[in-house]
Amino acid sequence: MYQKYKNVETVKPGGLELKDRLVGVQRVTKVTKGGRAFGFSAIVVVGDENGVVGHGLGKSKEVATAIAKAIEDAKKNLIRIPLNKGTLPHEQKGKYGGARVYIQPASHGTGVIAGGAVRAVLEAVGVHDVLSKSQGSSNPHNVVKATFDALLQLRGAQTVANQRGISLEKVFKG
Repeated sequence: MYQKYKNVETVKPGGLELKDRLVGVQRVTKVTKGGRAFGFSAIVVVGDENGVVGHGLGKSKEVATAIAKAIEDAKKNLIRIPLNKGTLPHEQKGKYGGARVYIQPASHGTGVIAGGAVRAVLEAVGVHDVLSKSQGSSNPHNVVKATFDALLQLRGAQTVANQRGISLEKVFKG
């Protein structure tokens, strides 16, 4: 699922205290000869609020089953995101379909300045101070995936030092 990204650290759900957040539930209708058949699709974000997060989609004839399936799917796609003292290491843009998301680190005490789907993802990751802007499509599926695109492109200071082949001090001092 995350093949196009470098340095993606996948995480197993065992031993983690995961909290799930429901991003959205959609009712879909299939019109048949016998009338309308209703189904539900749910998108859920799970995270330990300490840098580990995943998202999943579940579909079923009942809402509760769709949510349960989405949570199971999200637990299969957990990744680790680099954090820096409750915020992000640097600003980043993410894109998926027609949705574009911009996330930027903020100073301590700012809070999570984000809309619906972006807020759910950032709170599940464990970010406490961040500024964000969602542009383009407001479809929650694409906004969640665009937010993940931005988060997966984030690099911590240690990763940057390793990629450049220099020490951690030289990354900050120049």
